[in-house]
Amino acid sequence: MGICSCSRIVLAESCLPRNQVILREKGLVRGYYAASSAIFSEDHMFDENPKIETNIIDKVNVPRNRSRIRKKPKLFPLVGRVFKSLDWKVAREIRFSTAVRKYGFSHSIDAFRIIVHIFALARMHMEVHALLRDIIGYYNEVGYDAFELFPTLLDSSQHVVRSIVVFDVLIKVFAANSMLENAVDVFMQAKSVGLKPDIFSCNFLLKCLVEANKVEFVRSLFEDLKNSGPSPNVYTYTIMMNFYCKGHLCQDVDIGQATEILKEMEISGENPTVVTYGTYIHGLCKVGCVEFALEYIRNLRWRNQPVNNYCYNAIIYGFSQKGEVYEALKVLEEMKSFGISPDVYSYSILIDRFCKMGDIEKGLNLFEEMGHYDLRPSLVSYSSLFYGLCKGGLMDITLDMFHNLGDAGYRYDHIAYEILINGFCMQGDMDSAYKLLEEMISNNLVPDAFNFQSLIHGFCKLGLLDRALEVFNIMLLHGVLPNTITCNVIINGYCKEGHLEEALKLMDEMQHLGIFLNSYTYNAVIDRLCRERKSEKAWEIFPQMLKRNVLPGVVNYGTLMDGFAKQSNFRKALMLYTRMLKVGVIPDTVTYTILINIFCQRHKMREAYKLFKEVTEKGLVPDKISYTSLIAGFSRTKDMKKAWALFAEMLSKGHMPSVVTYTCLIYGFCNLQRMDMANLLVDEMKRNKVTPDVVTYTVLITCYHRLGNIERAHELFDEMKASGIAPDAMALHWGIKAGAVSKG
Repeated sequence: MGICSCSRIVLAESCLPRNQVILREKGLVRGYYAASSAIFSEDHMFDENPKIETNIIDKVNVPRNRSRIRKKPKLFPLVGRVFKSLDWKVAREIRFSTAVRKYGFSHSIDAFRIIVHIFALARMHMEVHALLRDIIGYYNEVGYDAFELFPTLLDSSQHVVRSIVVFDVLIKVFAANSMLENAVDVFMQAKSVGLKPDIFSCNFLLKCLVEANKVEFVRSLFEDLKNSGPSPNVYTYTIMMNFYCKGHLCQDVDIGQATEILKEMEISGENPTVVTYGTYIHGLCKVGCVEFALEYIRNLRWRNQPVNNYCYNAIIYGFSQKGEVYEALKVLEEMKSFGISPDVYSYSILIDRFCKMGDIEKGLNLFEEMGHYDLRPSLVSYSSLFYGLCKGGLMDITLDMFHNLGDAGYRYDHIAYEILINGFCMQGDMDSAYKLLEEMISNNLVPDAFNFQSLIHGFCKLGLLDRALEVFNIMLLHGVLPNTITCNVIINGYCKEGHLEEALKLMDEMQHLGIFLNSYTYNAVIDRLCRERKSEKAWEIFPQMLKRNVLPGVVNYGTLMDGFAKQSNFRKALMLYTRMLKVGVIPDTVTYTILINIFCQRHKMREAYKLFKEVTEKGLVPDKISYTSLIAGFSRTKDMKKAWALFAEMLSKGHMPSVVTYTCLIYGFCNLQRMDMANLLVDEMKRNKVTPDVVTYTVLITCYHRLGNIERAHELFDEMKASGIAPDAMALHWGIKAGAVSKG
């Protein structure tokens, strides 16, 4: 007996009452026909030109008005052919949207519902899926309420069980098309009429809800499955394990709930799979319980539970992230000792961590070990190695290895090129970096903003603004929109070269392109104006910033304060500080250093020292310049006790004194004629490999001359010349007086 005959017998045995149930809703007449009506067992009922027998007509009470029969839409012959053949090609002769246009919605939905049920009863789920997707697509296209599909597709209120396959598939179709609320609604309506959806459909819906981070729906559906069925299986629990261990979107990993899932599985008699255990172990490692995860996996192995390299990889990664790379290496060895073969990812984790630590040798050893296991390193593995080699300055080796990859059949990606380009830029080898950019483009890989940024920054750092602009233009030609950082680098380059007009023009273009200007963008312009001693002009930039919704930051205030201070406009600098506090901008160490220097230059050491104390009270760390400014100020006012105490404190804080720091102290002790202390500092400078400069020598020569020690002044002048230090006008003056230089 063929499949068609079998299906007809099944359908005939499960026929619905022959009367039609008509439901009117939303102005649409929907006919609820029995998909398996007994009349469908008669072949002639679905012929294009049926020969109607009297007994059949009497049975189905066909209306005697033949005109009505002739006007009836011709979809039901198609239904008959589908029933007879179960042929998908026949069913696909007309799509649902086309049927609606030709025969109207009501008749089309009736016919398609019958076809859906025919395929459902024949267990042809893929065909059911395709038909339902077609119907739902039409509903979405014309804006019909898809929530109404459940009653529309219900076979019969008396024989609902025959609709279960249809609604199982409908749940999947809704879920697959991100219509999750509709899918949940079908699940709930099916249960309300006594249907129990298949657990596999429920699992698919649950998985889609998890992926969409529908937290409340996930929890409600899971609880409903546990309370009223269908009973969760191992895959249901694994989906929930994934939900609690992955931490979707804003939700944190909930390892407590994940642990409860394991307990519930044990109570229900479901045995966790290796995927369940692997997901749980990953969750443990995510919340930092790496040691516990390792003990857990050992316990699993002792109980002969399934574990694989995915489980171990989570622990290897966990230790690596904590910086305990040698512990991670021990886990790799333990995994191998129990016969679990590591995969490429196992090694890639370790290679990446060792290379970032700068231990290239260990990274190369792991590469060699991969070969023993017939593992082909991925491009990610090589990229980690490239990073380590570039960090170590081994660019030639990196480049050779990189090009050999192409010969070995690897396809280059953005990351590999990015690492090498950035490596050459860090080394200052901009020509090699630029060649890689060209090679990248020739390989049909469009560089991203970071690739271009590295080159632009590298050229600007070397003062090669023209080359930086060349790269910038290539970037624009390839449709890569520069980010704020890249534009800031170019603007800073323009400003350093003194091209303020070009910088301001680029800032306008940035604004038009929607690239946000920030306080650092403007600071380049402010800094340049201050260097040109145009601090008043720089002050006019602040209102422009506010017009473009950029609030001046501590860097802007500091730069402008320093500009006014260098022009000896201390009043304006202090006014800026007051304004800064008024608008809520919190001073940083640099701001305090500028202020301290201002008060020191004005010989107001009490105010300067008070500010210095305020720095530490606010949790900031005074820098070397702050200490040097105070030491210089106290040395000028001959308060060497405080200057020396600050020098000692500076050393205790780990700040290495500069030649300026030493010179200020030497100057202070020379003013007090304490040449013993001055010479002690000179000796300390030499021990610390801080070379005295022309100012240091000039201070000493001047002091010895004033003390009448002409011979020592002469010696110091000769020492200065022997060191290759050209004397300045002051040094020449005292050198002449000391007889070390002839007046001619």
